[in-house]
Amino acid sequence: MREPGSPLAAPPHAREVLARCRALVRPALRETVGRTHPWVAEMAGYSFGWCAVGGAPSTGSDGKGLRQALAVLGAEAVGAPARAGVPAAVAVELVHAFSLLHDDVMDGDPVRRGRATVWKAYGTGAAVLTGDALFALAVETLARQPLPAGAEAVRTLSGALGDLVRGQADDLLFTDRPWTGPERVRPQDYRTMAEGKTGALLGCAAALGAVLGGAPAATAAALDRAGRHLGIAFQVVDDVLGLWGDPSVTGKPVHGDLREGKKTFPVLAALGSPVPAARRLAALLERGGDPGEAAALVEAAGGRAAARAETGRQVAAAAAALAATPLAAGAVRELRALVDFAVRRDL
Repeated sequence: MREPGSPLAAPPHAREVLARCRALVRPALRETVGRTHPWVAEMAGYSFGWCAVGGAPSTGSDGKGLRQALAVLGAEAVGAPARAGVPAAVAVELVHAFSLLHDDVMDGDPVRRGRATVWKAYGTGAAVLTGDALFALAVETLARQPLPAGAEAVRTLSGALGDLVRGQADDLLFTDRPWTGPERVRPQDYRTMAEGKTGALLGCAAALGAVLGGAPAATAAALDRAGRHLGIAFQVVDDVLGLWGDPSVTGKPVHGDLREGKKTFPVLAALGSPVPAARRLAALLERGGDPGEAAALVEAAGGRAAARAETGRQVAAAAAALAATPLAAGAVRELRALVDFAVRRDL
């Protein structure tokens, strides 16, 4: 429980939090993946960075593990031991991997984390199959948990998956909507999309840890809200990196989102600004002009500043959700460290 009026200790560095949670979750995640077909397990291992094509061990990155850390901290936040959140962490990490496998197929992305995506390395059908297998393993992992928490965990995951699909559908449909006019995508449309596409699984991770830790529904719901606000902030930061980030750091081609006609938050905010640069930006986007010039106009019209302000609002909302319910102080400090990591991406 938080101690009213007591000063908060300096938050631990997110690197330490993520490493602790990865070390706790990784053995269970590997054991779960090993239960599926050997060929599918190889492809799953490749997607996690555990092996090369053919199954030889690899030292590739298996990601930061933000979602699995949220699940472990969700359990600790409600006073349960970290191990209570491990099945939740395994389930959300499997669902996250499943979504990335299918995203790469839908988007035609040939590279992820510096090497060929699964569909590029093994084929489209194989990648889809692997994603399906990981999804099934995620549901099975939660269904194995004792009742009634196991049943509630499956319901929580199912609801988040429905929101994720809706967010993904909106994101795909946004590409075909005009930049201007009554059918344009507005910032609020974007927030709804980002909450589903990114926030639903982050919120689900923290909530699942709480559910398996024996928390009441209201506490799990508060953690879910915090994760959803974090997800919107995370997606906005992703958009900023896509426009102005260093490709050698982000792994994304410069101005790739603009070339693809993606409706990112900085662009949408800039288009709504009452300045001449916004009108020039609209005209440039409508005719498919130079992406570099478009990025400069987005900044001139205030899109970057608006994205920074939106990130701050969403982080404040996440903190308010955490403060609205009694939680273990140590876990809250670590959750705040993860929020800081997610919006700064400096690891």
